[in-house]
Amino acid sequence: MESLVSASSRTQLLFSPAAVLFNQAATHSLRSSLSFNYTYSAEPKHKTVLCKMSASKEVKLWGGRFEESVTDAVEKFTESISYDKALYKHDIMGSKAHASMLAKQGLISDSDKNSILRGLDEIERQIEAGKFMWRTDREDVHMNIEAALTDIIGEPAKKLHTARSRNDQVLTDFRLWCRDAIDTIVRSIQRLQVALVKLALKNEGLIVPGYTHLQRAQPVLLQHLLLAYVEQLERDAGRLQDCRVRMNFCPLGACALAGTGLPIDRFMTAEALEFTAPMRNSIDAVSDRDFVLEFLSANSIIAIHLSRLGEEWVLWASEEFGFITPSDSVSTGSSIMPQKKNPDPMELVRGKSARVIGDLVTLLTLCKGLPLAYNRDLQEDKEPTFDSVKTIVGMLEVSAEFAQNITFNVERIKKALPAGYLDATTLADYLQIPFRTSHDIVGKAVALCVSKECQLQDLSLDEMRSLNPVFDKDVYEYLGVENAIRKFSSFGSTGSACVTEQLHSWVAKLGINRSSC
Repeated sequence: MESLVSASSRTQLLFSPAAVLFNQAATHSLRSSLSFNYTYSAEPKHKTVLCKMSASKEVKLWGGRFEESVTDAVEKFTESISYDKALYKHDIMGSKAHASMLAKQGLISDSDKNSILRGLDEIERQIEAGKFMWRTDREDVHMNIEAALTDIIGEPAKKLHTARSRNDQVLTDFRLWCRDAIDTIVRSIQRLQVALVKLALKNEGLIVPGYTHLQRAQPVLLQHLLLAYVEQLERDAGRLQDCRVRMNFCPLGACALAGTGLPIDRFMTAEALEFTAPMRNSIDAVSDRDFVLEFLSANSIIAIHLSRLGEEWVLWASEEFGFITPSDSVSTGSSIMPQKKNPDPMELVRGKSARVIGDLVTLLTLCKGLPLAYNRDLQEDKEPTFDSVKTIVGMLEVSAEFAQNITFNVERIKKALPAGYLDATTLADYLQIPFRTSHDIVGKAVALCVSKECQLQDLSLDEMRSLNPVFDKDVYEYLGVENAIRKFSSFGSTGSACVTEQLHSWVAKLGINRSSC
């Protein structure tokens, strides 16, 4: 059994940041951007042969009851090999597990099993070497591999599809692919978390305005703000991991929809492929797309979080804010305005969230009207899923890259802090009287400052007492953003001690070496 799941046969999703063509044109075809080793190359690594219909055309593996070949238009419209060949590793894994189970159950001979396994290894080598010829007349990844296996080993290959339908086969492949994709995205999330925590470590003690309604509200530590995104990303990772748990059940052996009367062992194949168990209902097994809907929903929430981060940094990089300066390595210019330096990566992060959300909406719409069990409509679940994964990995990687290449403009931020009466709420807390009363008093103090064009800490004690005699000279210990920060003490607050504790926790959790920051 170990040979079926050896490290050499495990899928490695290679979402290399260096390979991500993140700024490719929006009109570029998804099909031309998916390659078989899951890198993001502009052109596919392996070519697909577009086969013309002819009298001598290869007979379909399902063609026994048909007297005519499908037309060119139908073949072109119904093929999926142009994109589902991305599942080839998982298809081969599933076929190896299935063949070994058939042999153990006495449904095929050990000799046939060994021939099948050797043939599948040869096909995988050909694919990896770029020598495998994908054919559209063989429709999809499953039929291409099975037909090629027949070409290589002959008659034993025809036994591989015993007690298996493409319905359960594709769902097995797809669950395996999504399972590995989740692991890849979680690793990308962790890389962004590390980048944000390191950015926080580099800016210890820096106070920035906190906003509500995009209006200045209270002072917060920059570290606290950055850790808010780290917390969001942690929930994102948790959603994906929860999704993976529910996803990790094996449909193989459910066949077309009703199972089989042959003595198969579905628990054996589930174990070989590292699933938790076989799916309990064969109809559900071939018709369920909950796992991919949940997966794309989780991706959409990640995209929203990254879009919000992108929006904040785009604003902060503007001349109006001037809080951050991106390095030239993560900026672009204008074709007409020579002075421009744009934070384009984060603008595209914000923009590409629409794609990820759109992929989810596509799948939801696809599934909404389908009766049980399998319907050909479900062939359309692959491209939105591949696009969602590709896009979300790119967004995460470029966000981490951006975080490693920005500088916070400390002096500009400090000059901006006095505006907005950020210490007003702290002053209300100081009064220790019924809050609605203190709220009214401090509101009048702010109005007085507005009329005098000064800050709260600039008011004299007599001016404060003219509003209410409750003020005393210790009031100045609560005024000013530095004093305000020192007064925060509740769990999870922006107080220095609280933020330091949060930061230490994340450094330990993410295994960050402080000396590298």
